[in-house]
Amino acid sequence: MAGATARKSVYEPDQEGLYFPRRPTFQTIAEERLHRKQRLAAVCRVFARYGYEYGFAGHVTVRDPEHADLFWTNPFAMDFGRVKVSDLLLVDHDGKVLEGTWAVNRAGFVLHSAIHMANPHVLASCHAHTTNGMAWAALGRKLDPITQTACGFYEDQALITEEAGAVVVQRSAGSAVATAFGNAKIAIHQNHGLFSAGRESVDEAAWWFIAADKACEIQLKAEATGSPLKIVERDRAIHSRDHLATPQMAWLHFQPIYDAISRTDPDLFD
Repeated sequence: MAGATARKSVYEPDQEGLYFPRRPTFQTIAEERLHRKQRLAAVCRVFARYGYEYGFAGHVTVRDPEHADLFWTNPFAMDFGRVKVSDLLLVDHDGKVLEGTWAVNRAGFVLHSAIHMANPHVLASCHAHTTNGMAWAALGRKLDPITQTACGFYEDQALITEEAGAVVVQRSAGSAVATAFGNAKIAIHQNHGLFSAGRESVDEAAWWFIAADKACEIQLKAEATGSPLKIVERDRAIHSRDHLATPQMAWLHFQPIYDAISRTDPDLFD
């Protein structure tokens, strides 16, 4: 089974013979499944290194390449920093663990299952209770285009007020959140935190989450100075979004992060 065709990047060199990261292709479904699982485990390790863990809160999911109604996710209450490929769970939309020996996070299942069901274009999704994400979500506002990073989410972010601050354990509540997510790259769930969605790869979903958390941190710090904010004009914000915040660009951004974690944590592939 072939992987997604990589789009030409604006950063791609014109000079021949230079290494440039390329999206992989796959000869079999099994190869693609292993690739997705390896990337998912790597994202867990990266999130641990970035300090995104908060107790047992936090979930990363990716659809199975053969069975679109099933998805792989991290085990409940397992340290993100020790997650391995062999630890991942295959879960259906009813929350039943089909592969794996650990329980699945109930709240994580309700929300992520709903996101995948309501948005078939979503291949992967990330959620974590980060300090910056929770602080910004408490304000109940979308991010403003005050940096190039934030411009990547201009008119491409959802502010979800349904079930604000509640622990979502009912399917009806999960569906409301998922529907409100829509086609956006990220969702800011009021009084809760950040969610991200990747259309083409786990790498993409991970980068959108990392970038969103950084954008939250930047705006919180900028507003804390008390200085007026200069907002990037709409046409320029859209230009930045459409050229620098595509699924392919997100994938590229994640490659040095993946390279680093795969070198320092080779056991994640076990």
